[in-house]
Amino acid sequence: MSSTKPFSLLELASVREGDSVAQTLANSVAYARHAESLDFQRFWLAEHHNMEGITSSATSVLVGHIAGKTERIRVGSGGVMLPNHPPLVIAEQFGTLECLYPDRIDLGLGRAPGTDPITSRALRRDGIGAEQFPDDVQRLQELLGPLEPGQQVKAIPGAGTNVPIWLLGSSLYSAQLAALRGLPYAFAGHFAPRLYREALTVYREHFRPSPQLERPYAMLCLPAVPADTVDEARHLSTTSYQRILSLFRGQPLWMKPPVDTMDGLWSPAEEAGVKDFLGLQVLGDEAAVGDRLQQILATVEVDELMFTVDLYDPAKRRHALDILARVRDSL
Repeated sequence: MSSTKPFSLLELASVREGDSVAQTLANSVAYARHAESLDFQRFWLAEHHNMEGITSSATSVLVGHIAGKTERIRVGSGGVMLPNHPPLVIAEQFGTLECLYPDRIDLGLGRAPGTDPITSRALRRDGIGAEQFPDDVQRLQELLGPLEPGQQVKAIPGAGTNVPIWLLGSSLYSAQLAALRGLPYAFAGHFAPRLYREALTVYREHFRPSPQLERPYAMLCLPAVPADTVDEARHLSTTSYQRILSLFRGQPLWMKPPVDTMDGLWSPAEEAGVKDFLGLQVLGDEAAVGDRLQQILATVEVDELMFTVDLYDPAKRRHALDILARVRDSL
């Protein structure tokens, strides 16, 4: 790989209309294996709940499944929504994963619930919410670090594994916390494009070295629709347009086949909202994707790029990685 800037992938394990969960996860495995063959750096899975069409709710289970079906690529959470879980449980889960797949597991953490308020209450410990996030992050760091004399609560497995912890965010809050704790930081530009420059700048300017990380390390996640031609990419992009439209309308998020036109499927206001949501979208053929990435990279300093690739056809989705890999090697 000639580029010094790694490329990685974020996976939601999205269900195509009519497919089973088993088929969806088989497609995810094939996708991860193809990414590994192209030297992608990471394959992360995002925690979501109560969303028909997204099957990554049992995130640690899928991390282990993908890691077991691959050999080298780093696999992790992008992220575990920490308010939903006691830190000890996450330390035990990811500590076990690290023991099974040494030096291949990442633990990305978010402070949102990844679901609606009712489901959030069903998931969460009583009285614990996002306001506990900084304390929970510190607790996780302690549980995954070396055992201390007299330590009463231990993550077994987990203690001493030092699973790399990342903070994820779509605003300035987690950027500041990641900088303060000396942790790597990933910005969710695939759905929250507006503050990416500000958040990544805050992270770099306020970073404090830590035992995990000597200097800042930032990743930017982008939505991508790579194809052989610009026209084909525009056509394929209607799958993600329909999905985000369903999200806005509170409808199931099944992945739908692309359509010739979105005219009549959305209102002007909805079109504007979807396109704002995808404000950092990277779309087109190899040349167009490369040009768009150069434009984005000229606006911000990042160490790694991560992509969501929401394409309906699994074969075209894997082919999109071929295009991304060629772009990576030419940057």
